[in-house]
Amino acid sequence: MEALWENFSGTHQQVVPLTVFVAVLCFCLVVGHLLEENRWVNESITALIIGCVTGTIILFISKGKSSHILIFDEELFFIYLLPPIIFNAGFQVKKKQFFHNFFTIMLFGVVGVFISSFIITAGSYLLFPKFDLVGLKPRDYLAIGTIFSSTDTVCTLQVLHQEETPLLYSLVFGEGVVNDATSVVLFNAIQKLDISRIDRWTVVQVLVDFLYLFSTSTALGVAAGLLTAIVLKGLYFGRHSTIREISLMVLMAYLSYMLAELFSLSGILTVFFSGIFMSHYAWHNVTDSSRITTKHVFGMMSFIAEAFIFLYVGTDALDIEKWKMSKLSVGNSIGIYSSVMLLILLGRAAFVFPLGALSNCLNRSPTRSSSLTFKHQIIIWWAGLMRGAVSIALAFKQFTQMGVTLDPIHATLVTTTIIIVLFSTIVFGFLTRPLVSYLVPHSNTPTSANIDREPSINKEDMMLPLLSIRESTSSNLLRAKESLSMLMERPVYTIHSFWRRFDDTYMRPIFGGPRSNQSAC
Repeated sequence: MEALWENFSGTHQQVVPLTVFVAVLCFCLVVGHLLEENRWVNESITALIIGCVTGTIILFISKGKSSHILIFDEELFFIYLLPPIIFNAGFQVKKKQFFHNFFTIMLFGVVGVFISSFIITAGSYLLFPKFDLVGLKPRDYLAIGTIFSSTDTVCTLQVLHQEETPLLYSLVFGEGVVNDATSVVLFNAIQKLDISRIDRWTVVQVLVDFLYLFSTSTALGVAAGLLTAIVLKGLYFGRHSTIREISLMVLMAYLSYMLAELFSLSGILTVFFSGIFMSHYAWHNVTDSSRITTKHVFGMMSFIAEAFIFLYVGTDALDIEKWKMSKLSVGNSIGIYSSVMLLILLGRAAFVFPLGALSNCLNRSPTRSSSLTFKHQIIIWWAGLMRGAVSIALAFKQFTQMGVTLDPIHATLVTTTIIIVLFSTIVFGFLTRPLVSYLVPHSNTPTSANIDREPSINKEDMMLPLLSIRESTSSNLLRAKESLSMLMERPVYTIHSFWRRFDDTYMRPIFGGPRSNQSAC
């Protein structure tokens, strides 16, 4: 085998690993298809297991020297693999449910990350020294909090039925994407922190940096989506070529991501909101064939990128060099893994149940027939226990250089992240189906109790702006007073109804798309 390898030239030696990896990736897709009908496992679990098996085979062939097919590069991940995953999540999101539950999703996806990060950071600081893991810097502990606060909700989404539990599905899906974006933004804010001068203003500085990154990244994504929509509507590329309009959407999304990275913003948040606004407006300005093609193309790119990442994680789990680098005993290593897993469980519970209760209080409306029951909150808590690609990428970015580390402490943290991802994805992933089936029994037809009805606004109100120069001052003041009263009594319901009126009156006529009473989008 070694003699055969030596016969290849330098170029061929670079091509062979990639060829093997693509072949294994194809095998993952075939196995995932064969296992699709039982719905017990998904592509993430399949890729992880096949990656582990592949790593074992390579380790055996190389006589214990390496389990790698490819060398991990965080730049490859953040520039080429992550953008299509996040963009497709924004593009495919059910916007009606997402915006209707926007406040609750933001509670779980933003506030929840801060609470979880704080608990994991504080717990790591207290527990790690008890298992002889010492020498970490304050920035490392803060980074650990964000690394293990990033979730992967794929397993839960696979067994949830969107038609039966639209509220639950929307919250799990929306929180999963916003959680990843928030974790990356918070991670980047921590990297800018001056650790040498930590005082009472440090928390304020982190919050200010986070809000700046969050708001500017979101604004850039919205601007990219709206610009794409108005160009497609004004120039109508479909007259000559549907390929050009699809290409424009892909390139504009990628351009928004690269601009965000160029200006040290959060590309993941930018491309997510770019996907939402392209789907909400630009998608309606392309031809019918392009509408079908874009959904399949974006889904395919995301699918391959995610399978690629999990397959690599599986092979990297058997990296002998990282395991040899760690100086901890087996007992202390197990103690570290158990401590992190316990902190993840506690950190998740610390915000899901209190924020779930708060969401129920703020989402009161006469048309809302369902709320977050305790069983729903358990499923949301469980869905966020699994860790995935973003956790791996952040860990490699914090503790390695080009996938390699010479620090025993950093090697321990990288292997800990890999173990947590493997354990949570495989073990919790297998248990997800029976848990969801027990808490939310499957029925063939959705009942009215399961449907979160959209607030009903009559056609005349939809045509009226929030304030009108054609009406008298007293009429405008009366309308403003009524709106303020509604906002105080039912804040989320009122804000959502205002947005629908504003969207139909001003946004859709300019950027494209049918009115809300003509479309379920």
